[in-house]
This record gives sequence, C-alpha cells and structure tokens, in this order.
Amino acid sequence: MKRRSGLDREQTAAWGPNTRAVRGGTARTGHGETAEAIFLTSGFAYESAGEAAGRFDGSLTGPTYSRLQNPTVAMLEERLALMEGAEACRTMASGMAAMTSAVLSHLSAGDHAVAAATMFGSCRWLFDQLLPRFGIATTIVPGPDPAEWRAAIKPNTRLFFLETPANPTLHLIPISEVAAIAHEAGAILICDNAITGPTVQRPLEHGADIVCYSLTKSMDGQGRVMAGAVLGCREWIEGTLLPFTRNTGPTLSPFAAWVVLNGLTTLDLRMGRACATAASLAATLEGRGVCVTYPGLGSHPQHALAAAQMRSGGALIALWLDGREQAFRFLDALTIIDISNNLGDARSMITHPFTTTHTGVGADTRRAMGITEGLLRFSVGLEDEADLAADLVRAADAAGL
Repeated sequence: MKRRSGLDREQTAAWGPNTRAVRGGTARTGHGETAEAIFLTSGFAYESAGEAAGRFDGSLTGPTYSRLQNPTVAMLEERLALMEGAEACRTMASGMAAMTSAVLSHLSAGDHAVAAATMFGSCRWLFDQLLPRFGIATTIVPGPDPAEWRAAIKPNTRLFFLETPANPTLHLIPISEVAAIAHEAGAILICDNAITGPTVQRPLEHGADIVCYSLTKSMDGQGRVMAGAVLGCREWIEGTLLPFTRNTGPTLSPFAAWVVLNGLTTLDLRMGRACATAASLAATLEGRGVCVTYPGLGSHPQHALAAAQMRSGGALIALWLDGREQAFRFLDALTIIDISNNLGDARSMITHPFTTTHTGVGADTRRAMGITEGLLRFSVGLEDEADLAADLVRAADAAGL
C-alpha cells in the first residue's frame, strides 16, 4: 500500500481537524480505491524467506499477522493520532480492552495507582477488584479537588486515572492541575475521554500523558461495532503498551476498524449537532424545574472549568429525579428516546445507571460515587430537537415533575 499522493505525517499534521478526520491515514492499494480497503485476513504471505525474516526483525516494513499489524487497522490508528494530536495510537477490541491494557501495561506488583471515584462501572471495578488481586495498591479520591490527588501520593505511585466529565454524574476534574501533580510524583496521567471525544475535548493539550477511548461511542456513532483505542507518545505506546497487547491479543478486527474509519468522517458534524441540541434541551428541562447537570449550563458548579478544557458542553445530560420509582415512570413514558445503556449514538438514549451500567460495583460504591437511584444519564442524538423536547416534556409530566 502507498500513502495518498506520497504525503508524510508532517504534511498531514498541518491539515485542519475535519480534513484529518476524512483523509488522515489514508493508504491505497494499486487499485486506487477512494474508500478505505478492508483487509479481512489473519496472516500475510512473503515473496521470500528473507522478506519474512526481515519483517519480523524490523529491518523491513510490512505486516506479519493481524494481531500485530493490519493495513485497515493501521489507517484508523494514524487517523486517530492525527485527530487527537498524539504521536502514536494502538486500537483494541473494545473500550474496556483499551482501558485495561493501558493500566496493566504500565503497572507491576508493588506499584500504586490513584483513580477518581466516579467513572464507568467497569473501570471502577478494574481499580477496586482487579488491580489489588495482582498486588497493585489503589487509592480512590473524589477527584475534582487537586489537593485530594496530592494527598493520595505514595512513594510507589506510578499512575493517575480519571474520566472527565465523569460517567454518569458529569462532574469535572481539572486535567492540567492533576497532570502537574502526577508528573511531580513521577507518575503518568491516563484520561478516559470516551464521553466527549477529540472534537469536544483533547486531554493531551491539558497535560494528560495517555488518552483512552471506547470508539464504540461517538467515534462509530451508530451503535454498530465495539472498538477501543489508546493514544500517547510514541515511546510509551511502542515501548510499554505494544509488548503487552502483542502478547495478550486484545485485537481490533479489520471490519470494526473500517466501520469506525467511516464514522470519523462525520464525527465533527454529528457531535456539533448533538452538543447544540443537548445544550438547548438541558436549558429547557432546567427551565421547567428538573434538576439537571450539564457542563454547558451556567448552573453547573464547574462551568468555568468546562469552558476552559471543553469546546462545548458535550452531548450528555444528567437528570436527577426523586428516587427509582419516579425515574422509572419517566423512562417508561418516553416514546422516541430509547432506554439503553449505550451512549454516543445517532439515536438518543437514556439509562438508569444505578440498575444498569454501574451494577457491577455494588450499591454502597454507587452511592459513594454520587450515583443515586433517581439519576438518569441522557445521551442526545440527532433527532429533531422539537421532537426530543416533546418526548422529554411528556415523560416529565408522567413522572410528576
């Protein structure tokens, strides 16, 4: 395969964000196809034994096995790196494969990690349950106050992990301040950026070392495949992460990579529309007395921080109702918005985190994370705003709001 028009990374890095999303990483076969090719192959053949040996020892370029390299996957990785402003990227079979690989590849028995309390349920399980089983100590901090992170540092602290805005409460953490504290301690900061994506927030610009994604969310944007990615400096991606993933195999399929590649071409348009609709709906709900958390609203306690590290308020809204019964009445009255545990879809979706996405961490932990039985997480899609507003108003009426 050859790079489009012979362009190198330095030239493509000068492109604007939408050009990167559409054309970044494009490599074409001799057929000159305009759409990215799907290489549905597990292995590759060589012209000679010497070529095979050269590819394996690194003296020759080219794929050897799709668990390690695949042309379709490589296009996605380069495009994501260009969009994120990262030196390198490795993709994974799911978002949780990305989070787990990033954390486990950096830590060893005897190390210590610090993580923010509120995050996706499986990520919280990783720090509460999995890491301690392998002799890695963890400390959970509320997150928004940088002093909490500093106080949690131990001589063996090697990693900070956070998600901002937090899933599902949408509370924020100051990335730059926490990154500075991590670096003073000789630790790295990993940021789960799946909720926002690079068109809304780019953590590397604020000091994070590693960014992880569930590409399943807005990057695909239509709920078709599962995929994940880890991005950062080339030295860490190739020297720390790659040996781990090469030998443990959380491999992204070429078909899933191809689907996400096509999703990226419309990411900015989709997220721009969804974020604008979310801002309007959040204001509408707040105006009728519903307790709402949305980073783009002036009522959000960290609105100034959102303005500093996010390009918009995002496409998620947190609704705080009076307990499970009222929350369920609200959900069951919806006729357009789907009840689903996914987010970042073209279709609007809403979920009750206490009984779905965060059940794996236990009821007491959920409450400590701020996840009440009345909390709903609303992922705004691409439907007409008026239709979504009418659906929400009907549900609010049914719930007695």
